[in-house]
Amino acid sequence: MTVLERFERQLIAEEKSTTTIAKYVRDTREFLYYIGSNTNICKEQVIAYKQDLSKRYQLTSANSILAAVNAYLRFAGYSHCVVKSFKIQRETFRERDKELSLEEYQSLLRAAKKKGNIRLFFLMQTIAATGIRVSELPFVTVESLRIRRARVSLKGKSRFVILPKQLCQELKQYAKEQKIVSGSIFITRSGRPLDRSNILHEMKSLSKDAKVNKEKIFPHNLRHLFAVTYYQTEQDLCHLADLLGHSNINTTRMYTMVSCEEQERQIDNLGLLA
Repeated sequence: MTVLERFERQLIAEEKSTTTIAKYVRDTREFLYYIGSNTNICKEQVIAYKQDLSKRYQLTSANSILAAVNAYLRFAGYSHCVVKSFKIQRETFRERDKELSLEEYQSLLRAAKKKGNIRLFFLMQTIAATGIRVSELPFVTVESLRIRRARVSLKGKSRFVILPKQLCQELKQYAKEQKIVSGSIFITRSGRPLDRSNILHEMKSLSKDAKVNKEKIFPHNLRHLFAVTYYQTEQDLCHLADLLGHSNINTTRMYTMVSCEEQERQIDNLGLLA
């Protein structure tokens, strides 16, 4: 068994997600190919690879690859070869052309209803009204509607997602019409939970009817809309972090950034010029 195969087994034992495991193995394999897998690893090689990544990827993507490589190096006994990630200046404003506005969200809902895709109509509302991750949707069950709480258990972590009263009432009616008596609400015809790719494809198919740029249409932007709307209303960053399931509040801070245009307006209104 190769070191890479043993590394993969270790990731499985640590209960990493399937997606994370596949990415770490893929990134590590590319690193080993770069240096020549039959050679002993030295830090100079890793530094050279780091610089090569900076030429081919955005720094955020390069850091993601380095995280996988560093994990492999520690596992393989090359901790002395671990390199630092790239320092990235945190942006202080959001790019307006990438975020989904409330009006665009409502247009997507109308388009889904017009196309007769009621499942997608309610699915988008569920993400936008709760901030739930698309990977957590299977935990929105018939049983959870009765207590207005979806218990999410993933990656060794557990939390409750609050379900709005109106949403519960409408999902109960939807489940009744679809003859879903227990388990997940958002399922395929065969009864399996919808996966991310299916949801993304269905959402992007609404672009033309909704007159919304396809680049803005993906599930996480609905979660983003929830976070921004909640913060603008409540101004409570700590509670927002709890609602989103963030263990680090710095992750939540990105949702509090205003657009560049809004920052310009705020600066212009400071009244500090004679």
